[in-house]
Amino acid sequence: MMESPQLALLLSRRAVLHESHSARPDAPVVPPRPRRERPPVARRTRGVLATALHHLGDAVAPRCTPSGAHPAH
Repeated sequence: MMESPQLALLLSRRAVLHESHSARPDAPVVPPRPRRERPPVARRTRGVLATALHHLGDAVAPRCTPSGAHPAH
């Protein structure tokens, strides 16, 4: 069973959200903020960067030895 303080927190949050979204007759009317236009960005920047780093890591990594020993030994 849920404790009463936990239940009160859940209900009070819901009440505050409802109150903040409800319209009151004497509430000031605030115009919505205009949406900011974002500059065009490549859609797959993270994927391209991840692929490039993976290939770079393959290029600079030491070669695997068939015996599984450390390459410095």
